[in-house]
Amino acid sequence: MNATKRQKGNIGEQIACNYLQKKGWKILERNFHYSKYAEIDIIAKEKDCIVFVEVKTRTTTNYGHPFESINKTKLANIYKAALAYLKNTKEKYKNYRIDAISILGETTDTQKSNIEHLKDISLN
Repeated sequence: MNATKRQKGNIGEQIACNYLQKKGWKILERNFHYSKYAEIDIIAKEKDCIVFVEVKTRTTTNYGHPFESINKTKLANIYKAALAYLKNTKEKYKNYRIDAISILGETTDTQKSNIEHLKDISLN
């Protein structure tokens, strides 16, 4: 049975969360919705920095690498959502950034998933 696109995305996000937690990060929130167009997949804390993580999951590169689907519009929407989260959270953070994680491969077997992590992606 093939997993739906949403199911694959959820599995990819869980793989990303497990990856970050193994690195000592604390997961603060998942699937933070700011608007119809802006959602942050993972909000995590790495030491004294809050990190907004966009996760892209694909089983193959037939339609390009997962990172290729993060365009300027998507990134601008993530940035807006991140600022809204920072404004409304009780805890105040001096440092924040946006990261992207790519999950490539068979999501039903995490041993066969290739994880790439780009830190501090920007609008430039």
